[in-house]
Amino acid sequence: MKKIINASILNADFGQLKNQLDEASAAGIDWIHLDIMDGHFVPNISMGPSMAKTCRRISTLPMDAHLMISNPNQFIPAFADAGVNLISVHIEQDVHIHRTLQNIKDHNCRAGIVLNPGTPVSSIESVMDMVDLILVMSVDPGFGGQKFLHPALDKIRVLRNMINVQNRDIYLQVDGGIDIEILPSVIDAGADSFVIGSAIFKNQLGIHQAVIQLKKLIEA
Repeated sequence: MKKIINASILNADFGQLKNQLDEASAAGIDWIHLDIMDGHFVPNISMGPSMAKTCRRISTLPMDAHLMISNPNQFIPAFADAGVNLISVHIEQDVHIHRTLQNIKDHNCRAGIVLNPGTPVSSIESVMDMVDLILVMSVDPGFGGQKFLHPALDKIRVLRNMINVQNRDIYLQVDGGIDIEILPSVIDAGADSFVIGSAIFKNQLGIHQAVIQLKKLIEA
């Protein structure tokens, strides 16, 4: 599968969002990543379906929404209606995870499952046949700009083997602390979808050059 950059707008300047997304898109980002936080499941509040609508209005890029919220099933229709292409939900939060994943599919979106740093890989074995993406959190979710937790690399390697056994097209996404120094290790471990925020939108090199550098590493 093609390796893709999912640009997290959590670290973008919302007042310049169209200009920044246009610049990142011209440089080669593949997806727009939305970090949805409710102040309950994680200790922060970020954005909701209205931001997804805004991104859909100003960009034709695919979007994935990472729902870090206490009641994800309730909001799936709103994000689907807003134009999101893939919705990811946490295994830790949902005791009816099969129902939630099926709800995502029923709303014509691709489905992702998310594991926090302390969550074992074994927790998602029973739902791997339902998902199109597995997201490994390499920081504790809630805030952008955190440092990458290196034990995540072992989890990525295990999941890569599990996906290979499935023989299905499942993206292995990693989110948290990825920059130009960390990215090669994440690629080597077996990931193929990279959520990157600060290293794009707060990079001293500027957005365009930051994306170009990241793309060179991915395509090497």
